[in-house]
Amino acid sequence: MTSGMTTAERRGYQQICGENGLMMVVACDQRGGMRKVLADTPEAQKAIDEPTLGIVKAGIVQHLANKASCVLLDAVCAVPQVVDDGVLARDTGLLIGLDASGWDTDANGYQISKLVPGIDARRVRELGGTGAKLMVYLRPDTPDANTVNLGIIRDCIADFAGEDLLLVVEILTYQLPGESDADYRAAFPGLIVESARISVELGAKVLKLPYPGTAEACAEITAICGDIPWAVLSAGVDHSTFIGQVETAMQNGASGVIAGRALWKDCISLDQEVRRDKLENVASGRLREIQGVLDQYAGRA
Repeated sequence: MTSGMTTAERRGYQQICGENGLMMVVACDQRGGMRKVLADTPEAQKAIDEPTLGIVKAGIVQHLANKASCVLLDAVCAVPQVVDDGVLARDTGLLIGLDASGWDTDANGYQISKLVPGIDARRVRELGGTGAKLMVYLRPDTPDANTVNLGIIRDCIADFAGEDLLLVVEILTYQLPGESDADYRAAFPGLIVESARISVELGAKVLKLPYPGTAEACAEITAICGDIPWAVLSAGVDHSTFIGQVETAMQNGASGVIAGRALWKDCISLDQEVRRDKLENVASGRLREIQGVLDQYAGRA
């Protein structure tokens, strides 16, 4: 795989993969989502400032992500501190998230992705990143919804190509205004498959995608991607659910995992000792279980 990458991109990809040649990335670039895990009320969530989130993220790196091949962090709360303070292990890759927390909404209710100001390919390199991750919302069945977000993908791919730096493209989809839950569930596998197709056509070199719902959809994504690796994300489902999704995705051609909340959502706390204990004794066990699934597919990458 990875034959479409430049030498520098391929080297970056190797560094976000484990010895088995597959991605095992711990995602903790969330801001709003992490606040919701740490506090029950909007008032308490708002009181958690960026330095406090940075401390929590450093704990995730120290007690969990350093046992993986790579960590995904934001440049708002976490980077460059985890590098400068020596928290990030020397042999753990670093992906830096480009996307800002949340999204904008246009007059039609379409979700418009947002980027962190000032974080481009050159800045990612300056921050010590192995590469970066871009998250964009798409509705492939509604072309008018995607104009701005497709432009973001194009511009970021061009920027990172200019710096010869690895970029992972993540696509999420969403429910349109007035769309029923049942209609959205029925459309979801096709939306993820077509999002993969769009990303490949735009020149993405590595994809991060939600589990598309079926083995058939996973296989279709793999066929679309060809030698472009794709990782399955956890979308906050419980670990027991996610491990089954990982099995199915890997059986049907995925190249690894970029997982966040399924690993640590019930293991982080503002209390340092509670956080350390749960990350070491609960989340780390989940990580080992996922790594065990990936090891079954070693050599395929």
